Amino acid sequence: MEHVDPTVFRLAIFVLAIFVGYYVVWSVTPALHTPLMAVTNAISSVIIVGGLIAAAAVSGDVTGPNAWIAKGAGVLAVTLASVNIFGGFMVTRRMLAMYKKKERPAPKAAPDASSGASS
Repeated sequence: MEHVDPTVFRLAIFVLAIFVGYYVVWSVTPALHTPLMAVTNAISSVIIVGGLIAAAAVSGDVTGPNAWIAKGAGVLAVTLASVNIFGGFMVTRRMLAMYKKKERPAPKAAPDASSGASS
């Protein structure tokens, strides 16, 4: 029996993850959206920690190409995760505002008949 190339195997898993993610995200009810955004922000904060570690990485030679690749990837990860967190907070704020009761202005009182001009 032949073995499957690891690249093809990983590509198949990636494509399946895309389909599963698409159907999971679009089947979420609006009531669950805010808690899921909070979890997404928590995952992004872990990505920021990893990005900071990668950005601070120093290999044997500080000026070597591998060190600069790690630093660049770390800075890119921190930047993208920060944008994701900021956007998540903005979406969460908007979702919570949708459930907030709006204050209705008090109805204007009709002019009092006794306060009219007397001749």
